[in-house]
Amino acid sequence: MSETLKLTVTEREAAGKDLNRSRKAGLVPAVLYGHGVEPRMFWMNAIEFGKVFRTAGESTIFSLSAGKGAALNVLVHDVQTNPLTSRVSHVDFYQVRMDEELETNVPLELINESPAVREGGILVKTLEEVEIKCLPKDLPHSITVDLSKLVTFDDQIKVSDLKPGKGVEILTEADTVLALVEAPRTAADIAALDTKIEMDVTKVEGVVKETPAAEAEKK
Repeated sequence: MSETLKLTVTEREAAGKDLNRSRKAGLVPAVLYGHGVEPRMFWMNAIEFGKVFRTAGESTIFSLSAGKGAALNVLVHDVQTNPLTSRVSHVDFYQVRMDEELETNVPLELINESPAVREGGILVKTLEEVEIKCLPKDLPHSITVDLSKLVTFDDQIKVSDLKPGKGVEILTEADTVLALVEAPRTAADIAALDTKIEMDVTKVEGVVKETPAAEAEKK
């Protein structure tokens, strides 16, 4: 846990009270919960939270200071935003016990360049994060994915290829594919996509093509 990541909050008495006025004043409502922890509600400065969240994300433990009590070790569990303004509207914090394993999602960080991509291939990512279990002291901010292993268009990187670090167990299925490189499309592939397929409307369900005799009767 980084000692520089700290956030000060103030207790909030009741849910919904003065909500709009407080948000206009630059405050964001938050709730804290955890294993064996009585839920608590807070107000916090939106700008200060943004600074901490940009560094911590949802996978770094930081210190939450709430008045005279001892600082709390927390993770950001959920962030809600206003769909119109994209501003943070509510935050859930999860209080962490340093002697108890936790399960959480950790983002994947892509490093190095794939030789197959240099040959014109298209990088395909299937996951942005994986689920892990570990003690808080072993919690990684991210797990790296080495793209240099994607040498050919047949190569794949799976969860089983990751090296999360000591004390970290990955819960995501080991055979899940994380990244691969698709071969570039040839001129023939592109031409095939441009080919127009003529369809006989009589083969479309619900459509009946009139016979010449039926057309003559109309005349």
